[in-house]
Amino acid sequence: MLIACISDIHGNLPALEAAVADARARGAEMICCAGDLTGYGPFPREVCLFLEERGIPTIMGNYDRKVIEAAEGKAARRVMKEGKRRILLWTVENTKGAGLGYLKRLPESLDLDLFPGQRSLIVHGSPVSPDDPIYPSVTKPAIEGKLGGNRPAILVCGHTHIPFVKKISGLLVVNCGSAGYPVDGDPRPSYALLRNDRGGNVRGTIVRFPYDRGRTIGKLRNTGLPRGLSDDFALGNKNSSLDHRGINQEDENG
Repeated sequence: MLIACISDIHGNLPALEAAVADARARGAEMICCAGDLTGYGPFPREVCLFLEERGIPTIMGNYDRKVIEAAEGKAARRVMKEGKRRILLWTVENTKGAGLGYLKRLPESLDLDLFPGQRSLIVHGSPVSPDDPIYPSVTKPAIEGKLGGNRPAILVCGHTHIPFVKKISGLLVVNCGSAGYPVDGDPRPSYALLRNDRGGNVRGTIVRFPYDRGRTIGKLRNTGLPRGLSDDFALGNKNSSLDHRGINQEDENG
């Protein structure tokens, strides 16, 4: 059995479409999503509707929670750089309606049996919170501390945009990376493929895939989003083109 796990799409519909097509072409029988559908990319509503229409099991990410809170008038309570606030408020306006309704219905975690006898927990950051990261360097004491008494066989997460698969303390930890907004200098997004062998053992691999970046970047340039985001998607570096105040200098000047 082959299962694909995606996360951190961040409003990048062309990348999401390519991820799903790639996973299906490889034989994935199921796709699940570990959150952060929105933010930074120019297609937040379309991403929500794509996942909803296909019935893909999905959870809410930390940025999705920010969008919901901002839509409810709570954005002013957050201390944010001006550029970050612009991105958030634009995302809210372009997610409202069916997209926002979908986000509000999403759970913060999913407890699934992805494989027979292999309980799987899907979270955004970690079992601690959607904002708590799990990096490839995570140690046995650290992962056990994050799990507490909640110990699955497979832990699927995202949030960091750094993909990896690691067996630690008897647990298969799968960070999907980002299926829409990579940050490690490789502009190709990523997702994870999980497969069980005849003995029931589950193994995971990270897949990098191409997509139509031109479509995403072209759309970005026709929105009210900071222009520097186009470089982020082109280069695979999150906020690489924003100055220390979180707003592109070119935008500030004109």
